[in-house]
Amino acid sequence: MAEPILEVRDLVKHYPLTQGILFKRQVGAVKAVDGISFDLMKGETLGIVGESGCGKSTLAKVLMNLERATAGEVRFKGQDITRLSGAALKAVRRNIQMVFQDPYTSLNPRMTVGDIVGEPYEIHPEVSPKGDRRKAVQDLLDVVGLNPEYINRYPHQFSGGQRQRIGIARGLALKPEVIICDEPVSALDVSVQAQVINLLEQLQGEFGLSYMFIAHDLSIVRHISDRVGVMYLGKMVEIGTEDQIYSYPTHPYTQALLSAVPVPDPTGRDQRERILLSGDLPSPANPPSGCRFRTRCWKAQERCTTELPLLAVPALLEGPAAHESACHFAEVRDVIGTA
Repeated sequence: MAEPILEVRDLVKHYPLTQGILFKRQVGAVKAVDGISFDLMKGETLGIVGESGCGKSTLAKVLMNLERATAGEVRFKGQDITRLSGAALKAVRRNIQMVFQDPYTSLNPRMTVGDIVGEPYEIHPEVSPKGDRRKAVQDLLDVVGLNPEYINRYPHQFSGGQRQRIGIARGLALKPEVIICDEPVSALDVSVQAQVINLLEQLQGEFGLSYMFIAHDLSIVRHISDRVGVMYLGKMVEIGTEDQIYSYPTHPYTQALLSAVPVPDPTGRDQRERILLSGDLPSPANPPSGCRFRTRCWKAQERCTTELPLLAVPALLEGPAAHESACHFAEVRDVIGTA
């Protein structure tokens, strides 16, 4: 069985809310990530899905230490990296890289592709190629499917898909073990999305990479992921293998998400069950007590108001359906048309 390369335990990221101009005082906090735990195994792809505002991108930034965790641990190969700084943090970041959502704003428009892809070698000279650095950059461009002769071009001279390939090449420069993909295909055309997804899968097999793949598109997540975690309002509400989440969803929020997936076969659209949630997403600055999904859940009872459900395998689930779900009344529900 594969070993965990990244272990997240009770991770919390709160942003303080303050009042006053001269004398600021804290009056609350935005609970963007509020007690999340999971493991990322070597060589696997863990998909993270959820509505906008559920904390997916904040989670990615905290894992990269771009945002300091309020509490909890992120262990890379057993080492807690949440409190690292300076040279120690720099050393860890060689092994954990990120591909950002927007392939244009994440690239410096005043730098050539060669400078962008080669910049990690400037920051980490200890892993810089011993030979011709220009040749190493051209090799990276070739690996991600770009013409090596494009090395002197600028980002605005490329299409969206090509710019995202540049971002991937930059992430590969230091030969990392983990790549965090924060919605890497959401800004691309559908045909280009498929090309980038196939590229990521190819690179994973070639370099033995582990991915955390954040996305809104549930069909893309199912295609690329080995396991899937579902987030809601800063919490992980369900996590399991791709087949468990898509074929045996147990949390009401997951079931509602899957029921919204478009069905390619027109004849099956009238047969599927559509779950419409009532109300709006609560504010992360003032989340509901108990279960955070209870204000929109058709199963909610008095117990949901006072008790926070733990992410654990419900006793009633057996066989292939047995996976972790944070619901007091978790049960498998067949949502037609999610294949």
